[in-house]
Amino acid sequence: MTKKITFLGIETSCDETAASVIRENDKGTADVLSNIVSSQISEHKKFGGVVPELAARAHIENIEYIIKAALGECKVSLNEIDGIAATAGPGLIVCLTVGLNIGKSIAAFTNKPFVAVNHLEGHALSPGIENNIQFPYLLLLISGGHSQFLIVKDVNEYEQLGTTIDDALGEAFDKTAKMLDLGYPGGPSVEKASKLGDKNFFTLPEPIINKAGCNLSFAGLKTAVLRESKKINGNDKLKFNLAASFQNTINKILYKKTKIAVEMFKKKINTPNINLVVAGGVAANISIRENLKKLSREIGFKTVYPDLKFCGDNAAMIAWAGIKRFKKNLLNKIDVEAKSRWALDENAPYMKGPGLKL
Repeated sequence: MTKKITFLGIETSCDETAASVIRENDKGTADVLSNIVSSQISEHKKFGGVVPELAARAHIENIEYIIKAALGECKVSLNEIDGIAATAGPGLIVCLTVGLNIGKSIAAFTNKPFVAVNHLEGHALSPGIENNIQFPYLLLLISGGHSQFLIVKDVNEYEQLGTTIDDALGEAFDKTAKMLDLGYPGGPSVEKASKLGDKNFFTLPEPIINKAGCNLSFAGLKTAVLRESKKINGNDKLKFNLAASFQNTINKILYKKTKIAVEMFKKKINTPNINLVVAGGVAANISIRENLKKLSREIGFKTVYPDLKFCGDNAAMIAWAGIKRFKKNLLNKIDVEAKSRWALDENAPYMKGPGLKL
């Protein structure tokens, strides 16, 4: 009987301190033996966003306890672990170094293989924890810091089709929530408020909707929300209408741009079965899921989502990416450093800044 690989994953790229133990199984997926996530929402809520120094301090205070809790919950010792995986980027450097350094220390102390994981690859591969999904597939990665369409050809093989030229989708949700005083974190707050409003009340812009392929832009939409929010004057009904109209506009943008991305995927990849994986924190938004499911029925592709607990930042996806990279002998030395920026497709053009031509 072949031994099943077991990995400890560690995640501290932003404001979640997380550790997880994952073991591969006979189905080509994984058994999540433990998945501990310590949220810092209460610490950052009063600031309306993540304060890097506070986040790093909380990671330092919590990381040892969280790792012990992850190992203790599944009653697996470090001697039974086959390797250690830790997020090395992208993210906040002061936060990344906490988890990365303790992961490297554990690997060195136990003489275990070490894998420095790209946080985005963790999201990209996360549906594979529960779904035996075959390469290649189309990925829509939507999170607080990233909004991209990519072809996932294999582990460590990615081709970017489109990205945001300004703000990430998660950032647009957070800023909208802040402008409307809906609370933090922004994504769930806007989604909740949207259920109480008229999604057709406000007409908001859909930036670059008819150009630039499947690239995305949310800055103009965010500015429009700011302009309209100043006219509300404490009227809750208008506030809910604006939240609903914002979310509806997002869905119209994603509908159009995803349709273009699917056509681009078809031209590049000859396969009868197209899978669209939607991953990242914003993939937890139910209206976005329903919107893309509707599109999938119309033009014939399958949508695959991670479980809600694997959409936000978590260490299970880091451990899983670690196993997948370990099996391809994509290991790292202990002197690997954290990266604040780390593209999945390092050959893709940088799509932000003044003078950008679309």
